[in-house]
Amino acid sequence: MARKLQAILLIPVLVALVLGGVRVKRSVDTWQAADDAVRVAELVQAANKYASDAINERDVSVIPLVDGDRTSSVVTKARAVTDADAKAFDAAVARMPRTPGLLRRVELVRAGEKQLAAVRADAFTAKLTGVQTEESYHAVQHPLMEISNELGFGSTNQASFGRSLYAVSLTQAAESLIRAIGTHLLVEDRDKLAQGELQSQLGSFSSYVYLEQVALQEYAGAGTDADMARLRKALTDAEKQGKEQVQAAKERAEAAGKTFVAPPDLDTMAAEIASGKTATQLAARGITAETFFAASTLSFDAYRGVEVYLTDTALADAHDIADDARRDAIVNAALVVAAVLVAFLLAAWVARTMSSSMRRLSASAHEIAGQRLPALLTQLTRDIPGRVDPLVAPIPITTTDEIGEVARAFDHVHREAVRLAAEQALLRANINTIFGNLARRNQSLIERQLALITGLEGKEADPDQLANLFKLDHLATRVRRNGENLLVLGGETPAQQWDQPLPLVDVIRAASSEVEQYERVEPSGVPEAEIHGRAVTDLVHLLAELLENATTFSSPHSLVRVTAARLPDGRIMVEIHDRGIGLPPEELAEINHNLANPPTVDVAISQRMGLYVVGRLADRHGIRVQLRPSDEGQGTTALAMLPDTITYRGAGAQNDDDTLALAAFADGGFPEGGPGRGYESWDEQPAPRPRS
Repeated sequence: MARKLQAILLIPVLVALVLGGVRVKRSVDTWQAADDAVRVAELVQAANKYASDAINERDVSVIPLVDGDRTSSVVTKARAVTDADAKAFDAAVARMPRTPGLLRRVELVRAGEKQLAAVRADAFTAKLTGVQTEESYHAVQHPLMEISNELGFGSTNQASFGRSLYAVSLTQAAESLIRAIGTHLLVEDRDKLAQGELQSQLGSFSSYVYLEQVALQEYAGAGTDADMARLRKALTDAEKQGKEQVQAAKERAEAAGKTFVAPPDLDTMAAEIASGKTATQLAARGITAETFFAASTLSFDAYRGVEVYLTDTALADAHDIADDARRDAIVNAALVVAAVLVAFLLAAWVARTMSSSMRRLSASAHEIAGQRLPALLTQLTRDIPGRVDPLVAPIPITTTDEIGEVARAFDHVHREAVRLAAEQALLRANINTIFGNLARRNQSLIERQLALITGLEGKEADPDQLANLFKLDHLATRVRRNGENLLVLGGETPAQQWDQPLPLVDVIRAASSEVEQYERVEPSGVPEAEIHGRAVTDLVHLLAELLENATTFSSPHSLVRVTAARLPDGRIMVEIHDRGIGLPPEELAEINHNLANPPTVDVAISQRMGLYVVGRLADRHGIRVQLRPSDEGQGTTALAMLPDTITYRGAGAQNDDDTLALAAFADGGFPEGGPGRGYESWDEQPAPRPRS
């Protein structure tokens, strides 16, 4: 009932989430697009200022550079302004959206910037004369101007807005070239020009006069009535300001007693210069470098003012839309969150109206499934489960309605699970008892057999027969160890325990004596240490199983080396090295996991009995056992870390460099070149195939 109610409430909540999410995402996308548009507008603004100041640098440098004054303060100041614009442009590039169009245009700008230093150095020299100097700045200015075409957000007519900005920038660039080439023609000594150079300059001058008119027509076609009115006003103001400048110059000349010839309007001056008249002839009509540069500068500034207005407008519009989009996104998100919150509060209110029986049933079911039943099953699945109460406490619901019936059914399932687990635990305990009884009976017979063989060995004088008796004695010892394995599997401890400390070297020798190929075992470097009597029997058994694996799965012609070293903290590391077939990493990982966490006895254990027994014996005394690939590139190394709780330090034992290196291994890692090289911790080493 509760789930059905939750499902009914979930449908409108999900619908609200989906619709609200779509709306919020759309608002966020719009916000992101508007924010990108802001950064594009900032880039366009920086690019246009950079372009305008670059060509202005060229224009104001004409007279000083033609006169040979390459250190003029006018030139230095103009170049400093351009360089500052370049840095501002770089900052805008760092913030711009990484769209293919913008990246392509910025690459073109970078290509032009690489030529700027050479242009400045060679301007108006034999390397870069005449119009070549004026037109060389085009490599920087034109890519910057073209970035205006990337404006695509923030106005009602995005395409025409960018087109208008590009057109006025083109007009400004044409006016700048007219100003630069015209000034150059007025100040340069034409007698020094190469043949045909004057005609080239006049042709370029006329071309740019024509280009300016074309750009103005493009602006008129792309711009609105307001844009055209703004341009006409700017040009009218420039013309008025020009007349005021002429009047002021006339008054200054008359005051100085000089003859003043008023220059014609800019269009007339351009036509006169394009006609090819000499500077003297032009000066007679009032057309000098100063008057022409001043008049052209007024037009240049008028175009630049319109350009700045358009870029500022684009940026302001983008900011407004970005602010609106951000506000919409926040409002939409708030509405969605509020709607979802109301839906959840409604669901919570409905949930509180549900019966207390349903709440108790849910809480009890979760407690049984998550705590009580897992804890009971864990205790029952132990090798020695101990005293376990199989009775279960019923869910505290006594009603006879559907909820009460569900509670009774759950109690029944709970009881059946506990009963089955208890039966399995009892069956496992009975099997362990059978293992123990069989093992002890076999142990008794083996002990008698070993005593009989020992007696025969003492009386036998024939070396061959004595060797056979030794082999028989050894086989009986191995059979006894198999019986001890059954005791370990049954969760029992050996009936007889060693009652005195025993040297570690004797423990290793005792373990090797229980291996069929004992003659291949070669102990070396064993420190003077003693093992507690309570751990001697199990440690001999543990090492014997590891040695059995090493000799069985390696060449019968190779030795199995056993080394040991004492660590500074008192622990002892025993290493068993073989040159066998080795193990895949995934199997090493699995076996090392089982050695650290011995599993419950099942059918799979029979295939790995030896290593399972090793894990149980190690867990009994806090010994850490692990397998890893041999450092020699072939075979496997078994590591057994004996804790200081089962060892004594022998007389005269001292730490050495090797034990200090092993200390790093004991704490979870190996130093480079030390024992365990290539592994950072016990848990990270690859894992082995079961070997017995």
